Amino acid sequence: MSGTSHRKRLLKSTVAAAAAGAVAFAPLAPLAQEVGRSGDPLSISIGQSSEFTRVEFGGVIGVRSQVRREADKVIIRLGVSAAPDVSRLRVDPPEGVKAVETRMARGGATDLVITLAEGADARSGVADGAVWLNLYAPGKAPEPTQEERAALVNSVVPVRAVSSPEKTVLTFQWGAPVGAAVFRRGEAVWVVFDTAAKMDLTGAKALGPAKDARWAAGPDYTAVRIAAPDGLPVVAEGQGGAWTVTIGGPPAGASGVEIGRSEDGSASLVARMAGATKTVWLTDPLVGDRFAAVTALAPGKGFSGTRSTVDLTLIPTAQGLAVETATDDLKIEAEGDLVTLSRPQGLTLSPPSATLEAADHEGDAPKRAAHPALILEEWATAGEDGFSERYRRLQDAAAQETIDGTDNPRAPIAARMALARFLVGSGLNYEAIGVINALIAKAPNMQGEPEVRGLRGAARVGVGRLEEAQVDFAGSALSNDPAAKVWQGYIAAEQGDWEGARRAFAAGASVIDDFPKEWRARFGAAHALAAIETNDLPAARQLLDYVFSQNASAADQLTARVVQARLFDLSGDKNRALAVYKAVARAPLDGIATPAKLGAISLEMEKGVLTPDQAAQQLELLKWRWRGDATELAVVRKLAGIYLQQGRYREALDALRGAGKRMAGVPGAAEIQADQSNAFRALFLEGAADGLQPVQALALFYDFRELTPIGADGDEMVRRLSRRLIDVDLLDQAAELLKHQVDERLDGVARAQVATNLATVYLMDRQPEKALQALWGSRTTLLPTAVNAERRALEARALMDLGRYDHALEVLDKDQSGPAREVRGDIFWKQQKWAEAAPLYEARLGDRYKQGTTPLTPVEESWLIRAGVGYSLTGNRAALDRLRGQYSPFIARARSANAIRVALDDDLSGVAGAADFSGLSVNADTFVGWVNAAKQDFRKETGGNRPATPAR
Repeated sequence: MSGTSHRKRLLKSTVAAAAAGAVAFAPLAPLAQEVGRSGDPLSISIGQSSEFTRVEFGGVIGVRSQVRREADKVIIRLGVSAAPDVSRLRVDPPEGVKAVETRMARGGATDLVITLAEGADARSGVADGAVWLNLYAPGKAPEPTQEERAALVNSVVPVRAVSSPEKTVLTFQWGAPVGAAVFRRGEAVWVVFDTAAKMDLTGAKALGPAKDARWAAGPDYTAVRIAAPDGLPVVAEGQGGAWTVTIGGPPAGASGVEIGRSEDGSASLVARMAGATKTVWLTDPLVGDRFAAVTALAPGKGFSGTRSTVDLTLIPTAQGLAVETATDDLKIEAEGDLVTLSRPQGLTLSPPSATLEAADHEGDAPKRAAHPALILEEWATAGEDGFSERYRRLQDAAAQETIDGTDNPRAPIAARMALARFLVGSGLNYEAIGVINALIAKAPNMQGEPEVRGLRGAARVGVGRLEEAQVDFAGSALSNDPAAKVWQGYIAAEQGDWEGARRAFAAGASVIDDFPKEWRARFGAAHALAAIETNDLPAARQLLDYVFSQNASAADQLTARVVQARLFDLSGDKNRALAVYKAVARAPLDGIATPAKLGAISLEMEKGVLTPDQAAQQLELLKWRWRGDATELAVVRKLAGIYLQQGRYREALDALRGAGKRMAGVPGAAEIQADQSNAFRALFLEGAADGLQPVQALALFYDFRELTPIGADGDEMVRRLSRRLIDVDLLDQAAELLKHQVDERLDGVARAQVATNLATVYLMDRQPEKALQALWGSRTTLLPTAVNAERRALEARALMDLGRYDHALEVLDKDQSGPAREVRGDIFWKQQKWAEAAPLYEARLGDRYKQGTTPLTPVEESWLIRAGVGYSLTGNRAALDRLRGQYSPFIARARSANAIRVALDDDLSGVAGAADFSGLSVNADTFVGWVNAAKQDFRKETGGNRPATPAR
């Protein structure tokens, strides 16, 4: 017995091993191969050397194992359902292994999870018919080979964010050491890696002071762009395959990268940066310029300064190098610990400003300002010879300089920059833009020169090209220029970004007094308006006092007066505000008088001096007086508001649509679009259009149907409008609206429900074929029971109208719902099956005879007539007596009293034939009753039986 029992146990364990995979642990010589493993479904072998521990997975199942890395965990997917015995790994884990566990995975597989200690690493691969895993103790992992780095290309890198209101800490957990570059450009932080991978940002949704993060992968790199307000410090730290980037918090100076000239005497720069790996060329999606990031391995090292030459600009980094250039032939080579920057004909290592400084003393050329984006009042000085003569001299010098530098992009630029300063200072901004663009066309490397960007940005602001100016001032060449901050504040105010305007003006406050008085006044007025819009009225008063002290031009003073009137209005001094508005409105400058006139109209309406009609007439004229900016949008919004209050919906929507289409990018355009949407919703969702004739409402809807919102609200609008059209028997138009919803906008259950309404409309319009198409084309298995019953009844009614009575009865089958019984009765009636039809009509009446004080409805009268006729034709005197006894009290007040008397007359039972009762069919048309009932149901479904919600 004992031998038999032993054999059974051995047989049982052998079968289990074959099913779950035999697991063999053998103490191997360093990297020795185990012999005879391949016969087992799964074998796990362990070997150890002085450098690492190897774990091999062999056998038929073992060679199909999959290894992946997630942060500090190495996960091996084994194709067995039973957990293998890994007790040796758990009891005596290799050095660098923190924990070992198994867990069930999808598809009946098992995962072996090995958690690494901090600083430990792992490598995996396939060799000699086995999948192997090398485990390295902290600090003992070798540098990854090219093949191992290439294996990361399709890997997923988890990104985690720990955020607070002050800072965000992002952690990128790679499976192996990778090089990185981290730096800021404008209002974005770039994190560039030298390996392609997929970034898993699910753990980095909350970014604290940063806004959002987006990533892109190239053939051999990955770049992450994080929108973060300018001024937040950036710090990068790396250890092995883990990189940590901190945005915000206390600043920390970067170090470890040194820049110098090449020691071989060539015209090139050399950056000493340990562990430099690769140069990655990128294009900024917002600015559109091209720049390079040079990555380096951990630990972190960065460049804390800024270095500019004619050909390139090195910007500050928290890790690695970042190079901006306008040239196409800049070469950046990363080899070991050196990064070489060169061009085929050599770099021009002195910055463009060196030439400008040397030329400052020549003649009467306008001198450079202390800041690249600063305008000096003296630039516009005409001198003793007058404006024209000075303009001619500067223009001639610039032309000669251009000729001399035709074939030399590194030729002097002093004369052309002097001419540009003179033009900007004199307000000849179009001419200044032309001079600077021509300079850049001849010498593309000038694109990175701070003063070139500053002067062109100022000129573009002067001609209203705010978006183009914004690009100039956003470049890293002007990132530390307070004068550029002032311009950015002015642009933000013009674009309605009031918070951004106040921040930028505050950052540039130290240099505002260095600008000419006209610009001081403009900046002050814009800042005051931003203060008003952010509800800081005391600051607005101080700023306006500053503006009026500048003795600027009349136009600039009047602009500030309009802002002052707005301040008076918000402070409660309405009379004073109105007086200022009226005074400024008389100015011959339409750009200033129009907003003042608008303010006066608004106040006079508020005070009751103007009626809405009078205000609308004045605003219609004002709408054409000044066009193309936020002032026109404000006039249009005011005018549309008056029209909506007066119920002149078409005029309101026409005014809003006309302005919104032309000026999509103008500040206030978003509010115009919102006004259009709100007005359309008020009309067709909140009941404001219920006072219009249905045809007028339909025409208004069609003319502005592009405003129909996507989703449930838009669908509800269409159904409400369809109900109104059905009420007045505009069935074709109602069907067209509903069909568009079914064909173009809906799917699933919602589509089937609207298709049911569409089929109802088609049946009302006696188009049973189209009703069947609507029902059959929207079939789904997910409908509620009540909807299915309604659809069956409609399908049967359509088939009945087509004369397919048997098919209609098959559709109804055993359905005993009210609509089904009604259709079944009509089918039997059309088939002249009086005995089957009459009880169904009587059943539809139910206990109606108990409500003797309430007259019968037309459809109830038709049911009663048909029930009586059916019983008469079949000679059912008992049923006739019952009906007559129950419903005789209703005859006196019935609409078809004579027809009911004849139908319930016992003397005709069994004597009269179908032809004798044919005249009663006119008074017993159940179709009309069904149509009326369907209309009532549709009205209830769309809310048409209750008062509309007042429009807001």
